[in-house]
Amino acid sequence: MLYLNPEEFLLKPALATIHCEPNWMWKKRDEPMPNFDLFYVWSGEGTVKLNKKSYHVGKGHCFLFKPGDETEATHNPQNPLVLTYIHFDIAETPSLIPSSHRILENTISFESLLTQYVRLFLVKTYGAEIEGKLILKQLMIHLLREEQEKKEVLGSTSNSLLETIREIANYIQQHPGEPHTIETLSERANLSQRYFSQKFKEIIGHTVKSYIVYTRIKRAEHLLHFTGMSVTETANALGYNDLHFFSRQFKQYTGKNPSEIR
Repeated sequence: MLYLNPEEFLLKPALATIHCEPNWMWKKRDEPMPNFDLFYVWSGEGTVKLNKKSYHVGKGHCFLFKPGDETEATHNPQNPLVLTYIHFDIAETPSLIPSSHRILENTISFESLLTQYVRLFLVKTYGAEIEGKLILKQLMIHLLREEQEKKEVLGSTSNSLLETIREIANYIQQHPGEPHTIETLSERANLSQRYFSQKFKEIIGHTVKSYIVYTRIKRAEHLLHFTGMSVTETANALGYNDLHFFSRQFKQYTGKNPSEIR
């Protein structure tokens, strides 16, 4: 799609930014996807199933569904999805197509383009179709650029280092209540703190500290929603000594207070 003329993009009227209702569900279609669908998650928590493979999604997750794909999705009614979808076709088969799923690191510029695209078609805007095709081309370039930059990072990283960093990320996920620090984790990886932090961000897409918090909050959501644990019990189980700090951090990541989830 990098080399396509914008005129090759065929816009469809199916597009919107929506706040999904608590009982929202995207059921599997009787027929496979008839066209391309750019699907971006602004916030919330859910599961998208693409060709029988499940993805646990949240902010920054982006899919490019292709003709013939089988798709379905659900979400956490306590933390509903906010998403944008844009359907389109292409006049000719492109030589480069973005991958089906990725987690965007640079969300600001991408979200700005999405907002601009959707606004074009809310009312009759002069030149909307021409501008829409240009924006859609920019969105595809953005996805391809992130993909290429990720390949360059991973291409310069040895397999053993990849396995080490991913093992550390998995360890954090499995033990969210432990008092993880960059020092203890870098020692576990047998790397210097600076090098470990740099490579963790490149490979996982989060800083070490933000990933620790992210895994704790995700675990907290599960405990509050499914186990019947109180807010205080949940905070203690995940290593928080300050209940107010836990509640503040929880709301920062989910947009809700812990008591609302419970």
